[in-house]
Amino acid sequence: MIKDICHDVFFLSQKAIKATKEDVGIGKDLEDTLRANKDRCVGMAANMIGVNKRIIIVNIGFNNLVMFNPVIINKEESYTTVEGCLSLPGQRNTTRYQHIEVEYEDYSFNKKRIKLSGYFAQIVQHEIDHLEGILI
Repeated sequence: MIKDICHDVFFLSQKAIKATKEDVGIGKDLEDTLRANKDRCVGMAANMIGVNKRIIIVNIGFNNLVMFNPVIINKEESYTTVEGCLSLPGQRNTTRYQHIEVEYEDYSFNKKRIKLSGYFAQIVQHEIDHLEGILI
């Protein structure tokens, strides 16, 4: 289901809680909502649709990838960049890493790992910041 985008800074500043198998539907809502906003958005965290759970979706080229309980386990080569956010007006400076490795759970809650670089790594870092209550 396509959900409204949350703009409440207090809610977005809260640290997300662990997702469980009962939260699979939130992943589907993120897929629908990202698809509806694809002209202006390449990733979302669950709190952006009003749900305080550790779930993100990122567009990694030809595919949208939903990650439950993602954690960055390795990061290399920091750089400074400017980012915007669908939930917040304007753009802000931030530090990102060129290469990251993320551990997450898929829709069946099987553990997975993925290595990402460049733009796709940046998107994942932005969305994981949302889960930590960090607003960019």
